[in-house]
Amino acid sequence: MNKRAIRLFAAAALFAPLLAFGQKNSCVECHNQLDDELKAPAAALAADIHAEFGLSCKDCHGGDPSQDDVELAKDKTFKGSPKRKDIPLFCGGCHADAAAMRAFNPALRTDQLSQYWTSRHGLLLKAGDTKAAVCTDCHGVHGILSAKYPKSLTFPWNIPQTCGRCHADKAFMKPYRLPTGQLEDYQASVHARALLEKKDLSAPACNDCHGNHGAFPPAVSSVASVCRQCHPSTGELFMKSPHKKAFDEMGAGECEACHGNHKILAPSAAMIGTGDGASCVLCHDKGSRGFEAAAEFRRQLDSFESGFRAAEGLLAQAKQKGVEVSDVEFKLQDVNTLLVSAKNLTHGLDRAEITLAVSEGEKALVGVREAGEKALDEARFRRRGLAVTTALLALFGVALALKIRHMTRGRVDKSRRVE
Repeated sequence: MNKRAIRLFAAAALFAPLLAFGQKNSCVECHNQLDDELKAPAAALAADIHAEFGLSCKDCHGGDPSQDDVELAKDKTFKGSPKRKDIPLFCGGCHADAAAMRAFNPALRTDQLSQYWTSRHGLLLKAGDTKAAVCTDCHGVHGILSAKYPKSLTFPWNIPQTCGRCHADKAFMKPYRLPTGQLEDYQASVHARALLEKKDLSAPACNDCHGNHGAFPPAVSSVASVCRQCHPSTGELFMKSPHKKAFDEMGAGECEACHGNHKILAPSAAMIGTGDGASCVLCHDKGSRGFEAAAEFRRQLDSFESGFRAAEGLLAQAKQKGVEVSDVEFKLQDVNTLLVSAKNLTHGLDRAEITLAVSEGEKALVGVREAGEKALDEARFRRRGLAVTTALLALFGVALALKIRHMTRGRVDKSRRVE
């Protein structure tokens, strides 16, 4: 193909959507004259991703949009609206056809339909339950937006609400005997805070743990694998820990056992040890080897963190007094990394590794504390120097005032003698 042909082909592809909209479309013309729900499809079409690729009503519903007469427009190719139970196959007619999708977006996966039939939703629909979620429940009907657009129902920070429209509806979910507090729990989680408040699109929403088209609750045995997609180092540590074998024997969900599932809170040192709220005491009785190990881990981490906070306070005081401490603050950040690492190492339960990390951190803290105390000494020295200088300037001011007063009085006396 020569360059001219390539340019013509590219231009045709670029303007295909515009040409399609330029053609007569009696479907849109007619529905725009109707009211309410009959007008909505035509009104939403312009923003639909299918229209973006030059597709229109007839590509999904059939018919002849070049005809004004309703009977002629709804010819033998007209499909109308599919029944709810047929929607997956209706959408899959294109989306499961690799050859068809290659003409629009070769990168788009074409296994969504086959995945859907493996999902809890697909299995229910196959069993005749037409309340089960189908394509349109998650993506919309007309006016479907690409998942990359923030207003799309499948944009990351909209997914919890999209899933919650069914899963948080007590009346809707009652026949399935499923809990409906997942959305509320998720909204209180550290994941939701990252996604919904900080707008961190890498934070997990429902589909990151349950899957997209093949959505299914993770089995107990696979919960840890799901979590490891984002937390690999923690997962590797746990795999080497004595907990791994114990959890497998109990059939426990590993990560879930300590952190929960939907309401996953920010981890803290309070989860370690034998105090109130500690996860360790859920399994280890007082006096047991595990109980004593947990108490020792907590003691070491508390000592390390206490030293870190004290050093942090020293630098804050020095900085407030105007002393430059940016270099030492960088060193403190390195110590903070060691502190985080020491807390993370508790997933592996290797006492030697934890002790080593804490020891290295406390050793580094010595230098930070010394620098902080030196900075405070400098601040005190500056304050004393300023006080002495201020006092000398005050004395000089008093002396100068007395001198001026003396000189003024001498001139007055001299003028009186002249008179």
